[in-house]
Formats: sequence, C-alpha cells, structure tokens
Amino acid sequence: MTTDSTQLGESGGEQRLSRRRALAKGTASTVAAGITGYVVAARARPTAPPAAAPQAGASRAGPRSAAGTDTVSARGSRQAGVDRPVQPQQHVALSVYDLPGAGRPDAPGSDFVHRSGKLVTGLGTRALMLTQGGDAALGGLPPGDVTVTVGVGPRVVAAVDSSLPGARELPEFAREDMPDSARGGDLMVQVCASDPQVVTLADGALRAWLRERSAAPRWEQYGFRTPTQRAQPGHPAPVRNLLGFLDGMVVPSTPQELAREVWLPTPARVRGGTVAVVRRLRLDVTRFLAQDLDQQERAIGRRREDGAPLSGGGPDTPLDLGAKSAQGRYLIPAMAHARRANPNGTGSGLMLRRGYSYANGPDDRGLLFICFQRELRTFVATQQRLDDGDELSGFATATASATFLVLPGFSAERPLGASLFS
Repeated sequence: MTTDSTQLGESGGEQRLSRRRALAKGTASTVAAGITGYVVAARARPTAPPAAAPQAGASRAGPRSAAGTDTVSARGSRQAGVDRPVQPQQHVALSVYDLPGAGRPDAPGSDFVHRSGKLVTGLGTRALMLTQGGDAALGGLPPGDVTVTVGVGPRVVAAVDSSLPGARELPEFAREDMPDSARGGDLMVQVCASDPQVVTLADGALRAWLRERSAAPRWEQYGFRTPTQRAQPGHPAPVRNLLGFLDGMVVPSTPQELAREVWLPTPARVRGGTVAVVRRLRLDVTRFLAQDLDQQERAIGRRREDGAPLSGGGPDTPLDLGAKSAQGRYLIPAMAHARRANPNGTGSGLMLRRGYSYANGPDDRGLLFICFQRELRTFVATQQRLDDGDELSGFATATASATFLVLPGFSAERPLGASLFS
C-alpha cells in the first residue's frame, strides 16, 4: 500500500511533518479514505462515489449548482476527475469493462479500433449530458460537482499503436489475490461527486448505456474519503485512511508539477492524457490496529496524529532518511513504508493520487487506489521496491489491478477519443 511517496507513498519532495507525537486520542477506526495504495473491487458495490474537477485551460471552479457545490465542466483540453476539482470529491464509483471484439484473434484490428472509438465518442456525449444537469437518469437531482473520467486499456491502445503510452499491461506483483476478471480491462469509467446518490445514479446510467452496446462489466468498486482540514489553497487536503494515518501528504499540485509528472505532452494523439493505475487493496485493519501505536508508526514512518515524519519536523517538513538516534539507528526504520516508497530510492517520478477507502463488509475493507502519472514506470518501480521489503505491505492484499490511458479532453468540435482513434 502507500501512504507515502509516489505510489503507495510519498515522493522525494515529500515534506516533513511535525515531530510531535500526541498519540492517543482518537482511534484509528474513525477514518475515511485513501491510503496511497490501491483501488477497485471485483464486482462489488458497497459504498458510494465522489465529485469532479476542472481541466487545464478551464477554470477550477464552475458555476454554483442547486446542490451548493461548484460544477465542473466536462469539456476542456484535459478530462475532469484527475486534477479537477483540486480537492477530490468524497465519493467514487469506478467500473471496468471489456469491449466487444477485444482479444479475438479473428477480429480485424482496424474494425476493433473503429468500433471502440465510436463507443468512446458516444460515452463522452452521454457523460456530458449527466454532468450538465437535466438528465432524467438523475431523478431530478442537480449534478453538483459530478465528474466522469474515461480511460482505455492496453489492448485498445496497442490496437491503435503499440508504441503509445498506455499500451503496456501492468506486471504481476507480490501479495496479489485476484481472479482473471479483476485483472486488466479495456475501459475504465470513474464517476466522482460529493453527493453519493448522484454518483450511484450517474454510474448506473452509464453502466446501462454501455451494456446496451455490448460492453461487458468486469469489476467495480464504490469508495469514500473525508478530507482533513489541512487543505492549502490550490492543494488537495490529505485524508485519513482506514488505518488511521494521513494519506496524500505530498502530490504534484502546481501547474508546473502536473505538467512534469502527470500530463502527457507527446505524441499528439495522446497529448493532454495521462496514465492511470487502479488497484484495490484489502487491508487487514484489525491486525494492524492490534499493534501498539509505536509499532504502527514505525511501520508507516510517520506519526499517526499529524503525519509528521519520525525523522522530526512539522507536518510540512520533508523526510530526513539519514536521521539517526543517539544509538545510531535510523529514526525512520529501514522497512518503514515512508522510506521504501520514497522516489529517492526508486528513481521514479511522482504520482497524483486520488485514493478512496472502501468497505464491502467486515472482512473486505481497505483502499481503492487510483493514481495518475506520465509514465507507467513511476508506479511499477515503486511497487517493485515495496515488494522487495515494506512492513506496511504485509497488511495489504491486492484484489484487483489495471492500468489505463486516460484520454485527452474533449470539446464540441473534438469528441472524446478523437485524437487517439482518428
């Protein structure tokens, strides 16, 4: 999992958190969402979804809706639901599908590409109707800040051009327990909103629309998150995960950071897109919380109360991986998650994480991990380092895993998917 760094963790530019250690008030069971770890569950639907964000080139806050939340334009050079809105909505429904003809040896590549492109274009139109309001599927509810984000899987991208970003599948990692139906997929639809009812209705409408066009559901997951009050203007606030620790302390947030770490600049047919990784992590919450607080904090490498690194400093202080005690021991233990996930050890970039907690039942709860990056290697290198040794990962099992090319944004003149499929 990851509460720090790029993948399930914090990045090399991570800030140090205060050394204060006010421990014990507030149990770790009162948490909302978002360990930096993984995502999506296989065909289960227990909790509800969140809202969306503005795109590059579009304002980050739209007009005020009847529900009292800022609307988020679906149109723009980049899709909403990645860095728009800045603060991820509190609920999400993430669904993965197979497209008709995918993987069939007798299916001509050009025909598959044409049909996939046509379906994606229609999906963009349908999503636009839902986000603009007035759609009968919402039962009269205002859309609020709902966003719909669409990505296509490696089989689809490779059918267009195998050299494009997004054409590579995720490798298998350690501590995975998932059926084939929960690995990979051809289409990702992420619906986010502040109102869980809007998420449920919008997700249901899109699922029905896709089924009518022979898209086959593979797996889905609802998730939730509750941000803390530590938000700074223009920066997403960290959230508490189900283990009780703060997550999302450091992510790319400025336009310069997002351009460097998240958005694809080339080639032209994917410019304005990004590479997403979605994984669902089942967490052994009970076993983790059975440890004393000192053990928990050493596994994470941070204080539970405020997220401060064990190396000292305040909530915005970068990790000091070289800091030692008077006895010569590293203050952040060798196998602590914050150390293992740090990009300084992986040589990778920084992820934009939008994780959500989920609860499918007492024995199936954890993290719906969603991250966006320019290169798939950012996630892969981090996860492989965690597989080599990470104390926190011993409490997590991945039960679903996939990667997608999040398509560039769209407008009235350029439909969703036009640059990739044309």
